[in-house]
Amino acid sequence: MTDAPVIRSDVPGSFPWGVFHERHPKLVRQLLDALPYGPAERAGIERLLAESTTGVLEPLPEHAHDHAQWLEWGRGLWGRPWGEAPFLWAESYFYRRLLEATGYFRPGTWQGIDPFAPFKNAELAGPAVDEELAALSALDALPGPRRSAALLSSALWGNRADLSFQLTAGRPTAPSDLVADDSALLWSALEHTPGGRVCLVADNAARELLPDLVLIDHLLHTGLAAQVVLYVKPQPYYVSDATTADTLAALERLRTAPTDAAATIGRRLRQAMTDDTLAVRTHPFFCAPLPFRDLPTDLRTELTGATMTILKGDLNYRRLVDDRLHPPTTPFPETVTHFPSPVTTLRTLKSDVLVGIAATTLTRLDSSAPTWRTDGRHALIQCHPTAAPARGNPEK
Repeated sequence: MTDAPVIRSDVPGSFPWGVFHERHPKLVRQLLDALPYGPAERAGIERLLAESTTGVLEPLPEHAHDHAQWLEWGRGLWGRPWGEAPFLWAESYFYRRLLEATGYFRPGTWQGIDPFAPFKNAELAGPAVDEELAALSALDALPGPRRSAALLSSALWGNRADLSFQLTAGRPTAPSDLVADDSALLWSALEHTPGGRVCLVADNAARELLPDLVLIDHLLHTGLAAQVVLYVKPQPYYVSDATTADTLAALERLRTAPTDAAATIGRRLRQAMTDDTLAVRTHPFFCAPLPFRDLPTDLRTELTGATMTILKGDLNYRRLVDDRLHPPTTPFPETVTHFPSPVTTLRTLKSDVLVGIAATTLTRLDSSAPTWRTDGRHALIQCHPTAAPARGNPEK
């Protein structure tokens, strides 16, 4: 399933082209407004923006701790226009270079300072979060299957501003918004292997991470999982991706919520971290510009044996099925045979890559909503409940 064309960003007017020529310039303006970077950092950010839109790919400086690794990952790409690199690779490299420009890794004033923290903090502290957490109390009265469905739906739509927990308290998602729904497969797989280890690979921090944590608590509290391993990014990435610090902030937001239901969940999760039934882990590969078929041996070994791995978000989906222009009706299981455990994706659609869509759904949406694959208004739950055969994999 690797013969489909690789998505690139060199086609004017395409979604990937818009990311580099429209989204990134807007992000840079917001970044420079949010933090008082000095002249050197500001100039470095501006140079990166110019290079990524009109220049060629240049390696990290030799003093960078991962200089050699990126040289290997970019073999054959250095000196070529950014748009000629695979979109997944180029977008990942943009965020790595952004950290370099802001001084995140260098000794000095800005070392270790998350450039996206102002956005994450503002979202987590927003009044809308209080309303969403308050809605948790209403879910307590739901029968078990409905509560499970509600929490899964909240995790799926958690980064959509008008949804989250309140979505399930009486305002269900329109069926047309959910373009594939394998939720029954997911629950069946978990119910047939209770008390196992579930892995959840997080996507965004703040408002989206909260329903992820609540879903984790549900899996642990109901016994569907004896342990949940939450994988987060080792460094700031893609504006809002969750790190360990973001996880702790979200956990504290739950624990100190003014409603008993949310606070109870927060206390349970804190205790779960203490006794390792909730393990928060990371790995450098989660910030690599590579698809999951290139999982390094140590991470592949960790995921092997999980009763289910749940991948959150658009980027993890792109990495799972390869960021290629597959025929959208390609069966989802055919694209994930490389993954080392049963796998489920919870994804709000924000990019072109897509598989596992019924032909009738494809025809209907292509004719009625031309931007449905990228506008964040549609979502999918896709599940492959069978693990890939064990195999060796060289370190990447």
